[in-house]
Amino acid sequence: MKQAQLTRRHLLATGAAGALCTLGLPAFAADAAWPAKIIKMVVAFPAGGPTDTAARIVSQKLGERLGVSIVVDNRPGASGSIGTATFIKLPADGNTLSMFGMPALLAPLLYGNNAYDVEKDFMCVATVYDLPMAIVVNPAVMPGVDSVQTLIAQAKAAKTPLNYTSSGAGSFGHLAMEQLKDLGKFDMQHVPYRGSAPAVTDLLGGQLGIMFADVVAALPHIKSGKLRAIAVSSARANVLLPGIKTVSAQGFPNFDFDSWGGLIAPLGTPASVVARINKELADILSKDKEVQEKLVNAGAIAAYQPAEAMRKRLATDRARWTKIAKDKNISAI
Repeated sequence: MKQAQLTRRHLLATGAAGALCTLGLPAFAADAAWPAKIIKMVVAFPAGGPTDTAARIVSQKLGERLGVSIVVDNRPGASGSIGTATFIKLPADGNTLSMFGMPALLAPLLYGNNAYDVEKDFMCVATVYDLPMAIVVNPAVMPGVDSVQTLIAQAKAAKTPLNYTSSGAGSFGHLAMEQLKDLGKFDMQHVPYRGSAPAVTDLLGGQLGIMFADVVAALPHIKSGKLRAIAVSSARANVLLPGIKTVSAQGFPNFDFDSWGGLIAPLGTPASVVARINKELADILSKDKEVQEKLVNAGAIAAYQPAEAMRKRLATDRARWTKIAKDKNISAI
């Protein structure tokens, strides 16, 4: 009987060990098969925009280091919420990634669709770039405005609210200007557009005089003199706009708004895959001068942060921007 019990116990132990090995197979297999010949990079925004441009620049170098092709797959719509909602349901095998842009952070709130939770429904991999923002004016329409203070003075003196524009209702520029209006105790009327390009077109045409714009869209016209940058939104001076003071340096020390983007992966992606991609991105963004220059030429700045720092930044920005949107009753619908 004792021998039979030992044998049974031995068999049960052997079976348990086998079961554990079987449970471990999918993760092992996923790691062993990674990367596949092609990695898909989902971009939930249109081709040619800042998130798409950054994704293509970084994907080329990342693919070279991993020895695979990385193909960008644009799935735009509803400020990034459509593509992101689709992405989070894709296989978590490391062969599907996404470049996450800030419009998608607030999209569920602005569209009221609860398509995803940015703190629960995907994994952060690394921050990739900062996207500078600037307050710009058409000098032909606003000839006396060359600083935040002169803008505020003109807004306060106007008999009816001045109009300003951004890339859309609930866009980063919209939220940032609404915050500045509160801090400066002045008023202006927001005229939303569907994207930066048409907004800049009408700004150049004189239909509007003021825009809180991403530097990607405005920089060529600032360089030509058709638009004038009067402030940058971050608390740090901007290499793309040397000599232009920050909003914080012009009387609003707590004003610090950065739009940015980073790489994300579906929940359950193997930790070893995330770690490898993170390592390669750290080298690419911190040391590769070609990538840094290409990003600058596109109006963005290489800004590597590891996964945990990206996650914290996402949570902080979500809380801040959600409060502004709720306080101002801002909606995209």
